[in-house]
Amino acid sequence: MNNGNDSKAMTQRQFADELMRFKKGSVTRRHFLGVTGLGLAAAVLGGRTGVFGSPAYAGDLGTQMSIATWPNYHDPATFDAFTAKTGVAVAVNVFGSNEEMLAKLQAGASGWDLFVPTNYTISTYHKLGLIDELDLSKVPNFSPATQNQRFTHEGAIDGKTYALPKNWGTTGIAFNSAKIKSPVTSWKDFFDLAQGEADGRVMVHDYQLTTIGNALVALGYGFNSIKTDELAKAEELLIKVKPNLFAINSDYQPSMRSGDAWMTMCWTNDGAQLNRDLPDIKFVLGKDGGEIWCDFFAIPKDAPNKAAAYALLDFLMTPDVAVKEHIFNGAPTTDSRVMALLPKDVTSNLIVYPDEAALTPLEFGAAVTLTDPNRAEVMARFKSA
Repeated sequence: MNNGNDSKAMTQRQFADELMRFKKGSVTRRHFLGVTGLGLAAAVLGGRTGVFGSPAYAGDLGTQMSIATWPNYHDPATFDAFTAKTGVAVAVNVFGSNEEMLAKLQAGASGWDLFVPTNYTISTYHKLGLIDELDLSKVPNFSPATQNQRFTHEGAIDGKTYALPKNWGTTGIAFNSAKIKSPVTSWKDFFDLAQGEADGRVMVHDYQLTTIGNALVALGYGFNSIKTDELAKAEELLIKVKPNLFAINSDYQPSMRSGDAWMTMCWTNDGAQLNRDLPDIKFVLGKDGGEIWCDFFAIPKDAPNKAAAYALLDFLMTPDVAVKEHIFNGAPTTDSRVMALLPKDVTSNLIVYPDEAALTPLEFGAAVTLTDPNRAEVMARFKSA
């Protein structure tokens, strides 16, 4: 190797030292490519393809980037591996609702390079001009042909792709079976038990879609309803049950693990993690309805480091990386390549992959709920009551 500044070839030891500095983030990718001569080699041999064998890693990735996502949603080892591969450190920002994410992006200068919106929000982000159309040539590890369109279709609008799927899942009920002996089979049971056997030990999300949606379902209404009279009934139920709640918080795992909470609204991945570590904590889907969802990766229009965003996105779409994420995370995959790599104890887990009968009553979130003022006001009054 030659550093371009003198006629001496770089020794193997010098190359190893520079590589280690790069992996630790001590030097930029541009410096590493320049001092080792790999930048010139890539240009000559690979055209658009970078030193790491993919156009996703071409160009200067910088030394840091930021992702906005959900609680308990990623294996930290995934980001460590990405940093070791690219020299880019990943800062993780955790949010509890899509409304929080939307408000942050609308305020501007979020600092995010990548974020994780849910299926029903993507059309709104597109309409408001807050996300980029994705250049799929920069994500060669993504395979549209192996994606399950039942879950992933909302990532594309008018034939253009704005988001790539992370995983899908459901919103159900996690409960401590050592503490709660009554049957838990529905959202009606959830709200009844909150006012009885589980008084003072129940958590609901700090997130209007699921908290209002599940209250609506418990009353026999649609999860996505924006009807004034139905929302009034849901508000009445939520305010009635509020004195009996332990907390309103979307990050409920710590309280469930400590035993302070006995029952919570719960996403698939959290349900799988809790049950894996504490088998007394069960996870059920409401037989009366509830939510089915798919989360995606998207790049904000004002992302400060889009090159790193594409690099991380491509890294996460690599099946060997994605399978480790899914095993740690506990949420089901949308990609048949990843499904084929998952161990049988994961694919046969009915928390992660429920049967069709359990999924049938569930609804995908509707775009209108994200910005509906009535639902926002109901949630605000419930929290302040």
